[in-house]
Parts: sequence; structure tokens; C-alpha cells
Amino acid sequence: MPRLAIGPELPEELRALDPPVRRDAVVALRRFLLRVAGAPHPERVRGARDARVATLRLAGGHRGVVVRQRDVYWLRTVLPDPQAWAHARRHRYGVNPVIGVVEEWDAESLERVEPALRRSAGASRLFDPICDGDLLALGIDVRALRLIRLVTTEADVAALEPFLPPTQHAPLAVLAGGGSLHDAWRELETCRATDEDPGPIDTGDLHAALLRSPDRAAFVADKVELDRVLGMPGWCTFLSPTQHRLARAARYDHPVLVVGGAGTGKTLVALHRAAHLAARGSGPVLLVTFSQSLAEDLSARLDTLIPDEATRKRVEVDNCERLALRIVAHEEGRRPTLVGPGARTLAELTDEALRLLSRATGDLLDDVDPRRKPYRHIVVDEAQDISPAQWRLLRAAAPHAHDDLFVVGDPHQRVTETRVALGALGIPVAQHTLRVSYRLPAEVLSFAVRLRGGGPVDGLVRGASELHGLRAARHGERPVVRGYDSAEAELAGLAATVRAWLEEGVPAAGIAVGARTPRLARDARQALGETEVRVSTFANLKGLEFERVALVGVSEGVVPQPPPGDPGARARALQRERGMLYVACTRARSLLYLSHSGRGSPFLSF
Repeated sequence: MPRLAIGPELPEELRALDPPVRRDAVVALRRFLLRVAGAPHPERVRGARDARVATLRLAGGHRGVVVRQRDVYWLRTVLPDPQAWAHARRHRYGVNPVIGVVEEWDAESLERVEPALRRSAGASRLFDPICDGDLLALGIDVRALRLIRLVTTEADVAALEPFLPPTQHAPLAVLAGGGSLHDAWRELETCRATDEDPGPIDTGDLHAALLRSPDRAAFVADKVELDRVLGMPGWCTFLSPTQHRLARAARYDHPVLVVGGAGTGKTLVALHRAAHLAARGSGPVLLVTFSQSLAEDLSARLDTLIPDEATRKRVEVDNCERLALRIVAHEEGRRPTLVGPGARTLAELTDEALRLLSRATGDLLDDVDPRRKPYRHIVVDEAQDISPAQWRLLRAAAPHAHDDLFVVGDPHQRVTETRVALGALGIPVAQHTLRVSYRLPAEVLSFAVRLRGGGPVDGLVRGASELHGLRAARHGERPVVRGYDSAEAELAGLAATVRAWLEEGVPAAGIAVGARTPRLARDARQALGETEVRVSTFANLKGLEFERVALVGVSEGVVPQPPPGDPGARARALQRERGMLYVACTRARSLLYLSHSGRGSPFLSF
């Protein structure tokens, strides 16, 4: 039986095909797995730069491009016949000799680039101070050394990025930017999906390399696994190496904090960590977030991520306020009153829930029997907006043991007054940082970071957190900022913009409209008529993502809202206002539109 590995682009490529073609292609892949009559067979590619590359005739003039070694087949892409043959001839594949992951090279483009580099190479070349041995120790392919020795400027390295594997380009970019060999090695390490020592690397073993590259390949052994991988969203199957390493770690002996800028996959890591603990942990898992709406979204995503019903039931999803409410209700036998005579505030319920847990388990600073805690593992999303009292409740709800707390957040996306250092609350954490934004194109990310201000903010550990080092994985369209003479004209412009997006084929579910205040959100909803796009305040867009986002009313006097007169309170309010606008801007996967009537917000002056 062949061992078939699916590439990360394949599920989306198949979904883009016409239904009859897609159906025939999937049937062909099922037959290929079973080796039954009529199954597609590998066809050699004339002029291929890698002899292991072949094509599979799948359906309706479409072929799959595979890299094969004995009974292992890595299905990279499905394309119309001419494009499939061209893709197969264009690329070559290898194994990084240092970390053992699979690599894909655009060999044809590199061949075209080399003469241009040779013509422009100066007397002094960028990597002259670095010997071949040091470059090879960073995993640089020996066949690429000749090309790399021609590089003269940092811009040359940037121009090579589309043609090189990330494991080759990343350390070179660090060195080109003035980083040390140690810095370059650390960057290469981010391409490793596991902390386990791979041992001696056999660069001829494609199967082992694919197993070390879960972001590039998912193995399927039968029809059920094939249909699952092809039918699920990509985020369920393919994580970046750093995301995979954090989410699937076998064990953490201390609480973990994962911080990262917008779009770096913090929530994705939290979801996968919760799923991992549900499958391999030692007790109930609580996934907790900032609000009920976010909890509902996470719960729905977990339903998709964890198909096994018994495993899914091991994870509860909630927010801190409802957690406190449930603990008190369980003790008192009825739901506490939140309005009217005798009502308790949510803060009072949190304190009461903490008291109840403390009474049941004794001193919170001591290790206790895990069976006496309501949860064995707790995963926290949107940690920057959890209050100190809520943190004490969460700490009391799980034992002090390995894999107890896994926390993700971004202080720069804070939308509340909360300022907390976890260590001060008895939660010392080991911090990890995500630095690559996969959701946002570079143009939107750059705009949002400049709008937010790159200065430090109070972090979740003692000291400040900075946006320095955050970068995007791709490029896209620049954000659009439009000014109008009146509020009426601005709303008419919003309606025309959203209508144009819908006519372009963007689904309504992929569009969001945000405003600073509920009144402006209502005005926007009225202007849009019957269109089914999401309309909400900036704060209620938190934790969500959309293909295109339109933000209205980004005007002076509205964004920011008039701050208090006290200098300290004023500074904090302005930071919070910037944070809310930053959160709203960074919901856009591809296109961001902002508008204002009259003078624009001072936040737009950068």
C-alpha cells in the first residue's frame, strides 16, 4: 500500500475545483490509496529538475504533482494538466541536513536569477566574512553555496525569498541584516516542529523528513483519513513549526505563556493545546476566554477540530464570569441573582467562587490531590484582559502540577483597564513568543503597528512587552483610508464599498463592519440594509477574523473618545483606545478599509 502525504495547499485547491472535477479527483485518490483497478499511476516528467517528481492523472484535465520515494508519495498540488507539468519541471526537493525537514526549491527561477546576480555582484560580497563551513552548519544546501556567494546586498537576499525554502532563507536573512551566527541558528530553530533530537539526519530519507514536517505534510492511510484531511479547514491540520511545537509538546513542568502579535496564531495554539490535552492529558480540560461570544466561537471551532465525541466532551469552554457563576450555583443549588434586591455583582461572585475552591482544597500555594480540583488542565485565551481576581480563580481551579496552565495573549490587544503580572499572583510562567503573522498581509500589519504605536506596554510578566520583531508571512493590498464631508456621505460610501465587495464574490460571512460606539454601529447597519455582513463595535470584533473589514467613524472626537482630565487616567485611556482600534484593524485577512467624516482621528496621523 502506498503511503500518501497531503500537502497543505491541496484541500483548498480541491475545494476550488468544479464539483464534478473535485469529486472525480477525490475518487481517484481513494483508488490510489487502495491500489485498485483504475487507480492513477505515477507518470515520469521529462525535463524534471528532480527525478523523484511525477504526476498523477486525477480528473477532468487535472493532475496531481507528487514527490515519490519507493512507496512514499507526497502530493504537493493539483493543477490543470499544462500547469501541473510546468510545476513538476520547475521544482526540486531536499532535506535540510541540520534539522531534517523537507525543503522545496524553485530551481527554475534560481537558474534564471543566477546570471543577474553574477552581473551585479560587486567586489565585496555580503557573505564574504562567513566561511563555507559556518554556512553549511546553518543547514545551507551545498548546491546553493555558489549562488549565495554572489549576493551583494540585503535586497538580493529579500529578492531570493520566493525561490528558497524558509529553512534556507531565514538564517540568510538574519545574517544579511547584521545578525550573528547564533542569531541565524536561533532563527533556523523556529523551523523545527518538535523539541525532540532527530538524531543523525539521512538527507535521502523523504519519509522521515515528511514526518518531521507536519506543516508541509499530513499522512493518510485510508479513505476515512483522506476525507478528514481534505474536508477540514487547513488550520485543523497544518500548523507552523513553532505553533506545532508549542501546542503538541509532550509535557510542560511549569505554567506556559505564549505571547504574539495579531495574526500569529495564539488562539490556534490554544485550541490545539486543548485538543492535545483532551486526547493525552490526565483529566478535564477548561478552555477559557474573555467573553461569552468568544467562548461560543471557540466551542464551535473545537467541534470541528475534535471529531471524536468522547474526546470533545473532555473540554469545557467558558469565560471567567460564567465559571464563577457555575461554581457558586453548584454550591448553593440555584443560579445566583444578578439583578434586583439581594443581587450580587460579578466581582462578588468571583470572590465567592474563589473562597469555595479554597475551602475545598486548602492552601492554594500547596500541591493538592488533582482529583479535588474541578479541572486538571486550564488553557487561557485573550489573557491580557483577564482580571487579577479572575486569575486567582483560575489558579485555584487546577492543581499545581505539570500541564496545569497554558496561557496565550497579546498585551498590545488589551481592551480593558487590566494590568497584571502573572508572577505577582503566584503564577510564574515560562514565556514563548510568536513573531510571524500568518493572517495579516504585510501592508495591513505595518499600518496597524504604526497606528498602535510600537512602544512598550505592560506585559503579562513583569516588565514591558514590545511589538519589535513582528513580521508578516505574505504581502497584499494596502489599507484604504477615505475621508468624507459628512456622516451621511460616509455611510453611503460604506454601503457602496460593501456592495462592491459582495459583487466581487466575497461572501457576506467574510465581511465585517466595525464602529467605535453602538450608535455608530446601528447607523452602519441601517445604511447596509438587508446585507448579512457582521456589524459591531470595535471591541466586539475581538478574537474574530474576516476576509475584509470596514471601519467607519474613525474621526476626531470619536476615535479616541474624549479621555479623562487626570494625566495618568488620560494616558491609560488613550492607550486603551489605540488598542481597540488596533484590534479592529487586525481582523482583516486581506483588505482593510477605514473612513471618517470631517477630520480624521489623530491616530491616523503617522
